[in-house]
Amino acid sequence: MAFLPISKQDMKDRGWEQADFVLVTGDAYVDHHSFGTAIISRVLESCGYRVAILAQPDYKSCEDFRRFGRPRLAYLINSGNVDSMVNNFSVFKHRRKTDIYAPGGKAGKRPDRAVIVYSNRAREAYKDVPVIIGGLEASLRRFAHYDYWEDRVRRSILMDSRADLLIYGMGERAIIEIAEALDSGIEAKDICWIKGTCFKTAEPDDDVDIIPSFEEVRDDKKAYCKSFAMQYRNNDCISGRRLAQKYDSNTYVVQNMPQMPLEREELDHVYELPYEGEYHPVYEKQGGIPGFNEVKFSIVSCRGCFGGCAFCALTYHQGREVRSRSAESIVKEARRLTDKKDFKGYIHDVGGPTANFRHPSCSKQLERGMCKNRDCLYPKPCKELYVDHSDYLDVLKQVRALPKVKKVFIRSGIRYDYLMADRDRTFIKELCANHVSGTLKVAPEHSSAEVLSYMHKPAIDVFTRFAKEYFRENDRLGKKQYLIPYLISSHPGSTLKDAVELAEFLYRYGFVPDQVQDFYPTPATLATCMYYTEMNPFTGESVYVAKDMEEKKMQRALIHYNRPENRQLVKKALIKAGREDLIGVLLPPPQNRKGKKRR
Repeated sequence: MAFLPISKQDMKDRGWEQADFVLVTGDAYVDHHSFGTAIISRVLESCGYRVAILAQPDYKSCEDFRRFGRPRLAYLINSGNVDSMVNNFSVFKHRRKTDIYAPGGKAGKRPDRAVIVYSNRAREAYKDVPVIIGGLEASLRRFAHYDYWEDRVRRSILMDSRADLLIYGMGERAIIEIAEALDSGIEAKDICWIKGTCFKTAEPDDDVDIIPSFEEVRDDKKAYCKSFAMQYRNNDCISGRRLAQKYDSNTYVVQNMPQMPLEREELDHVYELPYEGEYHPVYEKQGGIPGFNEVKFSIVSCRGCFGGCAFCALTYHQGREVRSRSAESIVKEARRLTDKKDFKGYIHDVGGPTANFRHPSCSKQLERGMCKNRDCLYPKPCKELYVDHSDYLDVLKQVRALPKVKKVFIRSGIRYDYLMADRDRTFIKELCANHVSGTLKVAPEHSSAEVLSYMHKPAIDVFTRFAKEYFRENDRLGKKQYLIPYLISSHPGSTLKDAVELAEFLYRYGFVPDQVQDFYPTPATLATCMYYTEMNPFTGESVYVAKDMEEKKMQRALIHYNRPENRQLVKKALIKAGREDLIGVLLPPPQNRKGKKRR
């Protein structure tokens, strides 16, 4: 195994005169399968293509984009593991001071709107070399979308980047098909048939459904809702249709149907490619890559999520179809981790978008695609939902049985509503006994029934029943393990009254959350559509949205009502909500406040 070239000298050392692809990324180069750059480059390498890595290039000119000379086939461009705007700005639009995917965690190496910047620099470097964009940033912006940072609707990123093709979703199949087409002499502008891609054309085919044009969604929020609903309902690899959006008199952006997710054998192959499993040693003197520490001893076991949370863009990128690796493949990787010199006996995670999802939601989904007008878990688990943790339990047992393994944790999160739908209670027993590192973090997100309905999350009583069972099981085991709820403030639909209700809930049950996320309107989510339009795109009904900065701060402060620095904001919020009766409850005199609240 060896890292792929990051310099002209690395290419010479390999005997290369030219790279087939130059892969440009906003992350530092980490050759680990938690990074999309590593996966795509190793997949191409396994098919015989030469790939050079241009990580966090100097984007102020095109000179760095000539580092390897002219790529034979194309530039491949992504923003990195994260959206560059989310990476660079907080929800309050303050520029962040750190970047965990950069050397030493120092910010400033990744430009705003990285995919657009990198693509245009590549064009300047070699005008006639194809430019192909992909990854999360491109995937979520494949059509016209609301941009929170500029508070306006922007064009498809395929238009603004001037790229030839856009790969959306998980791109292993698409990139190989594109590589083979380019290698056979087909021009990038003529590659229009590959699933999981978007392209530009003057005239779409007859089998394409036309969504509202850029001008329509820019000027009319009802048209924006219609566009979103059509995209949402056609994002399935079986039932989805091809879509097109008009931009001017002679340009359409066309989205082909999504790629089928990789089957288990294919997924095993991808994750067993010869990754170094480390960041490039060139970063060592700069303090390493902080973000890598979170995944170094973690194992990806699955992809996709049928959870359907309104605020999450994952289903738009990875899809709702869950696929998982075999137990054999996971155990093989775990064994390799135990051989690392700095392994201390702990596997930090065996999971994915949702750790306890290991198989498709139901048999019908495999035949007909995901349902267009219903969710698998919201408002209650579908009667067709296949609920079974036995396969996941078997995987966990095999990993923790390995020599040198002391503990196997689950950090990527579980769906407690899916767990509670399982009549077999073995999983929660095994979870408490073997897979919690003192504190389990789960995500009820809110307590208000109305807000939870906008979030597409289960009723709060599902969470309280789970919490009761969790603590009861820990008591039986004689363990003191805690439960920390993840919560979202100012989500579309949440009024100040709802935020007060959440504070009451936390007080009543003694939960002290350590992490609260203000709702962050990122492209392609249902919640962002509601935030921008103040409408439900499926019903047309009005949705309350807290956009006033002071109200957003009050909603957040209410969740952390126990913090002294929030005292004045909480008091102001309670008065504004007409709940002065809670001032003495949530805000007792400082001298009367003793100790920590119970678990």
